Amino acid sequence: MPAVGLGTYRIRCGDAIMKVVDEALSAGYRMFDTAAVYHNEVHLKTAFQTLLPKHGLEREDIFITTKLSPSDHGGIEVVKKGYKHSLDNLGLDYVDLYLIHFPGTAKLSCDDKRNIEIRNTTWASLVELYDNGLVNAIGVSNYTVKHLQQLMKCNHGVIPAVNQVEWHPFYYQNELLEFCKENEILLQAYCSLGGTSANNDALLRHPAVTKIANKLEVSNAQVLLAWALQQDVSVIPKSTEPKHIRQNIALNFVIPNEDMRVLNDLGSHKIKYAWDPSVVV
Repeated sequence: MPAVGLGTYRIRCGDAIMKVVDEALSAGYRMFDTAAVYHNEVHLKTAFQTLLPKHGLEREDIFITTKLSPSDHGGIEVVKKGYKHSLDNLGLDYVDLYLIHFPGTAKLSCDDKRNIEIRNTTWASLVELYDNGLVNAIGVSNYTVKHLQQLMKCNHGVIPAVNQVEWHPFYYQNELLEFCKENEILLQAYCSLGGTSANNDALLRHPAVTKIANKLEVSNAQVLLAWALQQDVSVIPKSTEPKHIRQNIALNFVIPNEDMRVLNDLGSHKIKYAWDPSVVV
């Protein structure tokens, strides 16, 4: 699995998807992240069918992740139906990585203890898909240490390959990082640039980030992405701008240890931009 991929959250226009994927493939991206709830899987199908031949690539040359909707949690038939729907939308026979998108189940309150049982059943269903060779790897998204500990007690013989979470200096979760490393779960970051999807660039424009970027002669976004990679955290930045798409994969530089500590210390802000899984039992 590549360390850097292209996120597609909130890119729903077919023309935009086509342009973004074309630019990304040209820049060297080989991992693409989507989800059932992003409502763009069908546009990605068109893009891949059109653009892989253009770039001289086969399906096996790219890594595709999608995610199970919280409305499709449950037993194998429910999960298999959700998975098949994503495959049909994507025009694929399999995906490389299939994630449970959120630890909570749709239409249940976050404090409803049925979330725990349904979450365990859902994981068992993903394990069945994996054991039957229908998906190459399985994992979770937005799981806290608590959720991972619960899963590890009843993992049905398979440890999640990936836990995809909100991860940036303003929301530095060292305990989660260490837990994942200890259990050989790859941590993958979304919202690497902070709240830019919500038009909040407080992290991206933070003076400490700007100072390091100027020192290293790279962009602020590149600093934030490299900060994650240097902690062995995979990243899936999203952009529709060709310049940024290319910058976001050009991360062959090293942030000095003293600057890494400066970025880590920004975690004292404890600012979260996306949905909060910590409230789910």
